[in-house]
Amino acid sequence: MPRSNKMLNRLKIVVTPPLVCLFLLTILLAVPTFAEDRPNIILIMSDDMGFSDIGCYGGEAQTPVLDQLADEGVRFTQFYNTGRCCPTRGCLLTGLYPHQSGIGHMMNDRGVEGYQGDLSEHCQTIAEVLRPAGYGTYMVGKWHVTKTTRPEDESGKHNWPLQRGFDRFFGTIHGAGSFYDPNSLTRDNTLIAPDSPDFFYTDAISENAAQFIQKHEGDEPFFMYVAYTAAHWPMHARPHNIEKYSGQFGEGYAHYREQRLNRLLDMGMIDPDWDLSEQAGDWADVENEEWEEACMEVYAAMIDCMDQGIGQIVDSLEETGELDNTLILFFQDNGGCAEGMGRGGNLTYRVENPEEIIPMQPGELQYDMIPRRTRDGLPLRQGAGVMPGPADTYIGYGKPWANVSNTPFREYKHWVHEGGISTPLIAHWPAGIPESNNGRLESQPGHLIDLMATCVDLGEAEYPSEVDGSEIRPMEGTSLVPAFLGEDIGREAPIFWEHERNCAIRVGKWKLVGKGILTPDGPDESKWELFDMEADRTEMHDLAAEHPERVRDMSDQWIEWAHRAHVLPYEKPKN
Repeated sequence: MPRSNKMLNRLKIVVTPPLVCLFLLTILLAVPTFAEDRPNIILIMSDDMGFSDIGCYGGEAQTPVLDQLADEGVRFTQFYNTGRCCPTRGCLLTGLYPHQSGIGHMMNDRGVEGYQGDLSEHCQTIAEVLRPAGYGTYMVGKWHVTKTTRPEDESGKHNWPLQRGFDRFFGTIHGAGSFYDPNSLTRDNTLIAPDSPDFFYTDAISENAAQFIQKHEGDEPFFMYVAYTAAHWPMHARPHNIEKYSGQFGEGYAHYREQRLNRLLDMGMIDPDWDLSEQAGDWADVENEEWEEACMEVYAAMIDCMDQGIGQIVDSLEETGELDNTLILFFQDNGGCAEGMGRGGNLTYRVENPEEIIPMQPGELQYDMIPRRTRDGLPLRQGAGVMPGPADTYIGYGKPWANVSNTPFREYKHWVHEGGISTPLIAHWPAGIPESNNGRLESQPGHLIDLMATCVDLGEAEYPSEVDGSEIRPMEGTSLVPAFLGEDIGREAPIFWEHERNCAIRVGKWKLVGKGILTPDGPDESKWELFDMEADRTEMHDLAAEHPERVRDMSDQWIEWAHRAHVLPYEKPKN
């Protein structure tokens, strides 16, 4: 209930009937319009994690904070991202599909509208929309929606957070890096170096988010976007967090997929009639079990560390009296990552003389995604058998563990089958979600495009059609607020995807999806797969041959969207 209405309920003044109308009118006119009513909004996103990695979605990592938020809120079972890091960030920030935001791929400019590698002038961020409505705006963590990470002057920062609506920023402009010495580390508009030998990026994100909440002034609400880089490679974690998981992953990949499957079934999050997707990797063929176990131990420790940090954020809300009227949304940017970062071959170094120890200077900036040396001078190590965790290592956890992360779904980050695009979504808002809905599972499909619409709805903000002479593209999403109340969100349009020529559309229970099928002229329709998401969300039974008319109709809808949303053309036109 809005605070103004609660205020009226608390009034104990007795008035005679003839004066009731005049009295109520006087009180209503005296109540502030909305500054005290609207909720704070915090969007928390993790990086490169699968559907079943956190505890309340079936995972082994200890995530008591997220689990409690889920128990006291709503868990969505069919929420979607875009399948890749920076397209997801462009999408969630703007309420548009990635290509409409200018970021259809990564931070490279392909010379066409949908693939600029920079936020478009034809979009607004949530911060740009909420700030005129009175919200304080804060951003912490990974930005990754501009190709300019080392600007020559201030003009090169046109798509940095403070230039796109945020009052304060602490984080990284680039998309990946060491957790001990991340490249492009920035405070507000200034590139900085870690200020302590104990610096660890996940902890720094949490601490700065908590500080922004504690220092927020005035009666107006705030919007905060917290973008963790956990659990993206490299597998970095502190020894005390790794120790919690020592010896816990020695039973093999298939064992943990089966355990997760059973937990998801027990929670009611998946259907027992769905087939488990294909197994990746055979534990019997693993040559170095200690190393494989260590990769997953560190991965779980990274998630654990993030959950502890989210606890700091929740504590700061409690300390400032803001928890009750703060909407917290937790979600992930893509599915588990099957990339083989740093795992191949023998031990390798990124410097010519690895026996030398050459420390970096105090205040020296880190510009490399993969540093050549740690700040205290140790050379970076990569290769099969390099035990993850310390600052002088840089590896990923590999495809078989990503397959575990994405249980029970197919494929990974990069692809738009369910394993690449399915994310948890936890919604926690004590003042806005009825207690009767606490712990409820919400099965309505949702997408990151819906976050802008949700924020505009709750913030009572005006979404502009034009800013500084530039036309602003209309929002694509639907407010999720009705779902918090157990009601229909009223989605009318299909949901669409494209990334690296992987294409999909979802209409009701039907999903049309293709792997690498996009050509300059459109999708290769002979390669579409059709799935019934109610009967087979793990996408194991292709029904395209049985429903050719449905395939054709959905393909036509996808092509129409692709032209409208600047997916096509997907490469620079040839002269």
